[in-house]
Amino acid sequence: MPSPAIASVSRASRLRPVPAIAHPRLRALANLIGRTPLLSIHLRYRGVERVIHAKAEHYNLTGSIKDRMALSILGRAIHSGALQPGDRIAEATSGNAGIAITSLGRALGHKVDIYMPDWMSDERKALMRSLGADLHLISREDGGFIGAIEATQRLAAANGHVFLPCQFSNCDNASAHCDTTGPELLKQLALLGLTPDAFTAGVGTGGTVMGVGRALRTAVPGVKIHPLEPLESPTLSTGHKVGSHRIQGISDDFIPAIVDFAELDDVIAVSDGDAILMAQALARELGLGVGISSGANLIGALKASERLGPGAVVATVFCDDNKKYLSTALSRPEPVRAGYLSPEIELLGFEATSCPA
Repeated sequence: MPSPAIASVSRASRLRPVPAIAHPRLRALANLIGRTPLLSIHLRYRGVERVIHAKAEHYNLTGSIKDRMALSILGRAIHSGALQPGDRIAEATSGNAGIAITSLGRALGHKVDIYMPDWMSDERKALMRSLGADLHLISREDGGFIGAIEATQRLAAANGHVFLPCQFSNCDNASAHCDTTGPELLKQLALLGLTPDAFTAGVGTGGTVMGVGRALRTAVPGVKIHPLEPLESPTLSTGHKVGSHRIQGISDDFIPAIVDFAELDDVIAVSDGDAILMAQALARELGLGVGISSGANLIGALKASERLGPGAVVATVFCDDNKKYLSTALSRPEPVRAGYLSPEIELLGFEATSCPA
């Protein structure tokens, strides 16, 4: 039996006749997702001025990059016939994906069951409930994240009308970013007269780093693609879950099936405290209210830039906004510890480049 971390529903076993007409709300939802601005963050680090480019993914419908994945998986499932009227949607999530799948699933007329570790932020739980999800919280004693995945599989096994998006193993996740996020980034950098030298992003499902990486390498074969993980939980580096951390949405309890290390460069590690300080600084000094993983991504991109030199063009994503973290450490004073980069980063300003049609 496949590991619960990578198991997915067999599409072939669920295929039914493709609907003659696509769901009428898909186009409306598509118009609310993607084509996000590119922020060029100007900063000074150890006396050298640099620019880090970040897609502002908090401009998506539910405030996170996961809207792209949810639209791709649900839209393709409707077109293939794998998701039909009356089906329930059930997914395991650490937060943003559950919010996105609930929002889009309810808009498309489906009931949605979300299984989530109980230690995620209160805001995530409240948002999913407000959007109409049946929320099931899983404790560490009951298996945590892997327990949440197993619960969705039990639900599907007991009911033939349950669709599992399986975000951690569904290739439509990475395709969303190969088809949209990556090409958008390339177009926006081109408007600035630039081509990317490196891209880095935290790994939750791996969809972003894999999908954007494929799009960028098709256009720029030598570009570096760096997955990012918390220093306190080096799961990618060790091959199994290690430690705990406070960057919700990345480095869950396993390495997702989507992640293919053969397509990636070195893993970059960022301390969760450093990420919190960086996200706080982006809000306080630039008015950019982004989440903890966005702070981590900025520091990770700066580390990649340091390796390549001052003129390097390095990009990342700001995955979500800070509104989902008001009850977490993001809203509390964070001590500065030895080795942190954020105290040495002076944020100078930013420019925004809209996304061409």
